[in-house]
Amino acid sequence: MRLIGHDLLDGWGGIGEGMSIQTASDGRRIMWLAHEGPPKNFTGVDVTDPSRPRVVVQTDIANNHTRSNSLETCGNLMAVAYQTLEPGQQPAGIEIFDITVPESPRSISYFDCSGPYSRGVHQLWFVDGEYIHFAGGAADFTPKNQLDDQPYRILDVRDPTRPVEVGRWWMPGTMVGDPEPEPKRLAIDTGFRAHNTNVYPERPDRAYLAYIDGGGMIMDISDMSSPKVISSFNPNPPFPGFTHTVMPLFSRDLLVFTHECVLDDGEDWPKLTWIVDARDETNLVPLSILPMPDVEDYAKRGGRFGCHNVHENPPRDEAFKSDTLLFSSLFNGGVRVHDLSDPTQPREVAAFVPEGPAGSRVPSIQINDVYVDENAIVYAADRHTGGLYILELDI
Repeated sequence: MRLIGHDLLDGWGGIGEGMSIQTASDGRRIMWLAHEGPPKNFTGVDVTDPSRPRVVVQTDIANNHTRSNSLETCGNLMAVAYQTLEPGQQPAGIEIFDITVPESPRSISYFDCSGPYSRGVHQLWFVDGEYIHFAGGAADFTPKNQLDDQPYRILDVRDPTRPVEVGRWWMPGTMVGDPEPEPKRLAIDTGFRAHNTNVYPERPDRAYLAYIDGGGMIMDISDMSSPKVISSFNPNPPFPGFTHTVMPLFSRDLLVFTHECVLDDGEDWPKLTWIVDARDETNLVPLSILPMPDVEDYAKRGGRFGCHNVHENPPRDEAFKSDTLLFSSLFNGGVRVHDLSDPTQPREVAAFVPEGPAGSRVPSIQINDVYVDENAIVYAADRHTGGLYILELDI
């Protein structure tokens, strides 16, 4: 990969897990980015010429205890997730914007997810213009353990000015009143709650749900009012938890499971990405893990080292889709590309590891998320100060 563009986002280069490209009505291409934390909410970057990115809008978050870690665009709509530092704070929910004019995002609705035990919404998935699938708390959800505060929820947004909840699922035993026992905590306890909540047009009756220490599930959502688990894969324990993403590779009958590193200096190693056989969706069988850079080298560089997220093949025209090439963000391991032609032996074919950016709280790069457009241009974002890196991929 070759670096062709870089933008520090007007000095606010800390980006979360929200990356999405909109084609505006005038033909411009806008990369929307959710910030990792305050004081910024989201930034729109004109990437029509990816070698010359330019910030066109940047907004402030409501206060210093709220973050907008996740966003998605669908046409001229954008949904933004708000999560608070502590339960009971606000705003904690989902805000929907009209982004027809990128320079002037206009709020058209807000779905409140605040409550005495809620930190709001960590992640959302919005790709079909009809439903938002998300990981979020609720006023009427009381977890037995505060770390289990964000169940999987579904919003009907066919009228985006009036979002309505239509479904919800949580791991049995995690809500007060559940007859089931609370799940056994892991040694590094990061909770039993939803993270990524992916649903694709190839299988609109399935949700591919990551549930942090609870592993990942294939969910039957043919009746969205009553999601049901079809199967699950959870290597935790003996591995140290935090299932982040479950992504299907439909033509291959494969699933990709990523497990996020959440501690610095290799303290929660190994955090791996698993390739799983899903030919029988009721019986998920692990085939391999992605080869990783040397932990003894990277853990010493500072910050996090291990898997995080992947380019999730979002079903929009402005996204690259492949069931063979997998693009991953590995924090101080940078961006990695793997060839899954043989799913039992994934092979690294490209990597990009920039220097640690100035002003970061750690000495190394911390690539937090990655997005690939339909032209195989790779966009990668740093967690702290590095902003947006734009790469050309030789395929």
